[in-house]
Amino acid sequence: MSVLRGKKVLLGITAGIAAYKTASLVRLFIKAGAQVKVIMTPASKDFITPLTLSTLSKNEVLSSFTSEEDENKTWNSHVELGLWADIMLIAPATANTLSKMSIGNSDNFLLATYLSAKCPVFFAPAMDLDMYRHPSTRKSFNTLQDYGNIIIPAGTGELASGLTGEGRMAEPEEIIAFLEEYFSAKLPLKGKTVLITAGPTYEAIDPVRFIGNHSSGKMGFELAHAAAGMGAEVILVSGPTHLQLENNNISLIRVVSTQEMFDAINAKFEDVDVVIAAAAVSDYKPKVIADKKIKKSEQEFTLELTRTQDILAGLGKRKTHQKLIGFALETNDELENARGKLHRKNLDFIVLNSMQDKGAGFKIETNKVTIIFPGNEKSFELKSKKEVARDILNEVVDLFNV
Repeated sequence: MSVLRGKKVLLGITAGIAAYKTASLVRLFIKAGAQVKVIMTPASKDFITPLTLSTLSKNEVLSSFTSEEDENKTWNSHVELGLWADIMLIAPATANTLSKMSIGNSDNFLLATYLSAKCPVFFAPAMDLDMYRHPSTRKSFNTLQDYGNIIIPAGTGELASGLTGEGRMAEPEEIIAFLEEYFSAKLPLKGKTVLITAGPTYEAIDPVRFIGNHSSGKMGFELAHAAAGMGAEVILVSGPTHLQLENNNISLIRVVSTQEMFDAINAKFEDVDVVIAAAAVSDYKPKVIADKKIKKSEQEFTLELTRTQDILAGLGKRKTHQKLIGFALETNDELENARGKLHRKNLDFIVLNSMQDKGAGFKIETNKVTIIFPGNEKSFELKSKKEVARDILNEVVDLFNV
């Protein structure tokens, strides 16, 4: 999943031959999961049509302060667009437009929007060799970078004039890669490895039956997606669940029993920075597993159980550099039980949710949690599990920033 997913991209197109590449650029942004709005300078329409770009972006292409085809002359607000965008990209950025940007000239809608933008602004120069090397162009580059704008360097190759040299606009794939690298480097969990457990574990009674619980794995999967979105390398160890990952960059290890989950975690534990134990692990397992299906016979049937491996307690004893996060699903004496678990298992914090809270628990899309730290706690309102995952991971980020 691209770090551009969900980003609002404002693409400014100026009058250079490289404008033809913007059709591919818009497609790549859409494929990455971004929203795209396009602003064209009037002269850029000679190089690519607004119809092409509006079709690809699924948004009206703007080029003036009023809608040209609207008899009522609806006002297009450059201020609203500047506030809407998470990213503004000028590509191609001609010498003419770069010069105007550097001195604050706003003689068209694109330039006015640029001056209103509150987001990171990137520009991808595109011009002939002599123009690219001219001192005035270099001065524009330097001035814009001093303003905090980011240049996406031009490539070297054959130019529209027939000359060969610097000045070719970066290819669409290169621009996307540049932006992904830029935003990835700023993600709060970049460089961290996070191991997350999810779902139930099943303990076999015989080849047909098992002891389990109602956990769907939803919370753990949301945590995995959120951690990956924050730049972490994510390992997800999941018990039996129908859920599938939306991000191919997450490493998924599927297990069934508590022992299998224990083995999978311990194989990775030394190399991870964070463990978030969101799985609902079975506390007991049959002392003896029948090798054949147990037939129905007596009116009553007794099953002797023994404790499973306490995964979290074991990790708490072994942890060195790792941050260790646990979950507690309680039905009574919630805070007292969760605080006890926090200290017994040497956790950095524990996420408490109560079966007494409406909208919390298994097999639903929401959760209501209290995050308990040694010495303090934070309570959160009922939220979607996606939002809860972000809240939890924000607290993880804070552990590294203390």
